Amino acid sequence: MTGDGKTLAIGGFTATEAEALAAEFSAPHLASPDALEAQPGVEVVAYKGGAPFGAAEMDLLPDLKLIANFGVGYDAIDIAAANARGITVTNTPDVLNDDVADLAVALTLAQFRRLAEGDRWVRDATWGGREMPLVRKMSGTTVGILGLGRIGREIADRFAAFKCPVHYWSRNPKPVPEGWTYHADPVSLAGAVDILVVATVGGRATRNIVDAQVISALGENGVLVNVARGSCVDEAALIDALNAGDLAGAALDVFASEPDPDPRLSGFEQVALYPHGGSATVETRTAMAELQRANMHAFFDGTPLPTPVNG
Repeated sequence: MTGDGKTLAIGGFTATEAEALAAEFSAPHLASPDALEAQPGVEVVAYKGGAPFGAAEMDLLPDLKLIANFGVGYDAIDIAAANARGITVTNTPDVLNDDVADLAVALTLAQFRRLAEGDRWVRDATWGGREMPLVRKMSGTTVGILGLGRIGREIADRFAAFKCPVHYWSRNPKPVPEGWTYHADPVSLAGAVDILVVATVGGRATRNIVDAQVISALGENGVLVNVARGSCVDEAALIDALNAGDLAGAALDVFASEPDPDPRLSGFEQVALYPHGGSATVETRTAMAELQRANMHAFFDGTPLPTPVNG
């Protein structure tokens, strides 16, 4: 069997995912890195989850050569530590772009149209004799994409279909349709739009990239949408702005503290919330698992890895 005795699965894999890893690689499953003990001989780790996987964990696996991550984001894995030990890291990009982009638009619509509040009115039989307050029209509203990578571009294309003028920030200007506007910094971007969608990568470089200054620039008519990482937004500054009426609302799929977000966020009717499920469809999670295993098979077959992120 491929990888028999040389493979370990760590993290929150579903039963189906864990069974596939066991069937194809004879990979034992640990629920988290906390359960890891010294295991010479393990060359490949199939990893899933947000728990840190760093130098200490890598040193328990002295023969480790590959960490195959489940997910496009790999900020939980210490890439510098992996580089220092000659360990390659792979991820599962592209296959989840559509789902994350779909959710970004869905959450924005939910915030603009107050869908959760309207749903409660109907379910709780409190509709009779009154009307929902008028809400805002999303189509045609100027949108800014913070991070125009693979996912950011898909999000921008969807908002463009809603007749929204598109502005964006990226480390460098990108080839984009005529009429899209590049901004050299996040503050400038926020000041030019009413919807700011955070689609950048996570990690130290983008921690609190949406800070109090960016939120202030977005302003009292602005809506902040985050489908990236909770670490990208200064949640304290966000909550302060919502309390003060300095921001119209937010739509959040990710949070600074998961799975226990700041309870104050639940108190805002103008905030749409979702439990970190941008890629959570049957089709996409299946494709992500298949790509993770494809990287592992390539390693054992000695063929080029489909999606390396270092090395």
